[in-house]
Amino acid sequence: MTTILEQGNISIHTENIFPIIKKWLYSDHEIFIRELVSNAVDAIQKLKMVSNSDEFSGEVGEPEIVIAIDKANQSLSISDNGIGMTADEVKKYINQVAFSSAEEFVAKYKATSDQQIIGHFGLGFYSSFMVAKHVTIDTLSYRTGAQAVNWSCDGSTEFKLSDSDRTTRGTTVTLTLQDEELEYLEPYRIRQLIKTYCDFMPFSIKLVEPPTEGEETKAPEQINRQKAPWKESPRNLTKEDYLEFYRYLYPFQEDPLLWVHLNTDHPFVVNGILYFPKLKPDVDVSKGQIKLFCNQVFVSDNCEEVIPKFLLPLRGVIDSADIPLNVSRSFLQNDRTVRQIANYIAKKVGDRLKELYRDDRAEYIRCWQDLGTFVKFGSINDDKFKKQIEDILIYRTTANLSDNTPKIEVQTAEGDAWQESSNAASNALDGKSYTTLNEYLERNKERHENRVFYCTDEVTQATYIQLHTSQALEVLFMDSFIDSHFVGFLEREYSHIKFSRVDAELDDTLIDKDQAEIVDPTTNQTRSEQIKVLFQKALNKPKLIIRTESLKGDDPASTPPAMVLLPEHLRRMQEMNALLQQQVMQFPEDHILLINTSHPMIQNVINLSQGAITTTDGQSPSAELANLICHHVYDLALMAQKGFDADGMKAFVERSNQVLTKLTARAS
Repeated sequence: MTTILEQGNISIHTENIFPIIKKWLYSDHEIFIRELVSNAVDAIQKLKMVSNSDEFSGEVGEPEIVIAIDKANQSLSISDNGIGMTADEVKKYINQVAFSSAEEFVAKYKATSDQQIIGHFGLGFYSSFMVAKHVTIDTLSYRTGAQAVNWSCDGSTEFKLSDSDRTTRGTTVTLTLQDEELEYLEPYRIRQLIKTYCDFMPFSIKLVEPPTEGEETKAPEQINRQKAPWKESPRNLTKEDYLEFYRYLYPFQEDPLLWVHLNTDHPFVVNGILYFPKLKPDVDVSKGQIKLFCNQVFVSDNCEEVIPKFLLPLRGVIDSADIPLNVSRSFLQNDRTVRQIANYIAKKVGDRLKELYRDDRAEYIRCWQDLGTFVKFGSINDDKFKKQIEDILIYRTTANLSDNTPKIEVQTAEGDAWQESSNAASNALDGKSYTTLNEYLERNKERHENRVFYCTDEVTQATYIQLHTSQALEVLFMDSFIDSHFVGFLEREYSHIKFSRVDAELDDTLIDKDQAEIVDPTTNQTRSEQIKVLFQKALNKPKLIIRTESLKGDDPASTPPAMVLLPEHLRRMQEMNALLQQQVMQFPEDHILLINTSHPMIQNVINLSQGAITTTDGQSPSAELANLICHHVYDLALMAQKGFDADGMKAFVERSNQVLTKLTARAS
């Protein structure tokens, strides 16, 4: 006969709070499985603690958690072989809802073990009432001579506590599910939830499936991975271990570029593995994909408040019991410990990048297209990070550095000491060379001290790049999507350096200032003035500024006949307006058309425009052709800067056909 030890009401500190706990403790009902399994893990951890303190001399045994499905009775049970509870402990820890047993337990035994008690999920046990209409706890304490007890509750504030005939140490929580929650009797659903929330818990979690009709009950099957790689020492993990873990977390993705293993226990506890993924154009860099764990229990799919904003595109796992979980996002962002953790993560990332730069320059360069985005964004947003990595910021350059590997000093990961890099790898990869800003300035200080020439689009600015390189001017490529912001950042950081985009203004080095100008006695104009007037009349664009210069070149015909220049201040104003209005930048009407007076085609156009033969209507066919060629020269220069819209392309094709028609007529 069962002995009723006690009947009564659950002690709740606020009247009528129990229905709220029952229905709305968590937004997702499925979270109950995480809470109950976490409690089971705690029970096993507690047993290990007391065994280490000499309070328990029995056999701990092989720890395990067993989930059993009983479809016939619409019930689900979670069992552990942990510490168990006495009747007094059930009264204290279960009936008094607002009491946190985990904190008290850790305080008592913290000197005897380094085991972690999850205990961060507050009212976890009562999450079972979100899905159950009746819950029982059957438990036997580890204490010598303890009496097993059974606690039951039907979802009201009333409970019943009685003796149990249980003979094995541990606890079983059995849920009789509500009719609308029977999905949790399906094995696939339990497997899914264990994989999501409990896959890396440190003990074996086994599932006992209901027997199929006519068959015997299946043996318990382990359904969690159990091993958490981020809890391992990096020395115990191979490259394949890290890659296998990434593939498990993010299936069907390309392998990551590199990874950072986090492992610290002072002044806070943080473990984790962060991966640098290959960035795709469709990746939203403002959305985090790092999984947050607490003592190997999955908590959230992102850590947006825990890690620096510039590291949001990283992937992987962060596990910390020092991150407050049941608080608002704004509280997290202002929490001192969380800020310290974010700074620690940023420093570890910086250390890893410097290590790669120092030890494997070729691999660093190979990864730069993706890494550069993280590094530049971090430099803009985090001053400490910027100072840490500023000497390993690299840029692709037009210089040939294949056989030129300058010795670079880099800060060691261990501290503030600096050492000369022993890296003998080339600064080039696949025929493309890379340089730091300091290396660029040092190489070019005799030709143009504290001045940097750069381009933002290798294709559309090819003419400008070629013009600079033909005169031995080195150009840096700043052509990633973040570089339009990063150049401005560099200018603020290095105010003594002038950054010149190749299509903004031409350096005096590119212009032949010694070319003599002859005045035409018939017009009293120099050749340059005639060219300017001709193009002004032909194009008839009042806002277009036309300049004439003689561009340097070994062969004048190899230099461009004309170039469109965008004054730096006007272009940046347009870029800023486009950014503020979230629009594509419109091509500014106030731009410069620079006519190359030394190009033979330009000289031919002047001669053509002065043709004396006129038709009966007073028009000169030569002048008409010269007018069309002026348009064509402008169109070609414009095409190097921007694509035409439909109307612009239509007009360009029509003018091109007219030019070709007139030229073929003259040649026939």
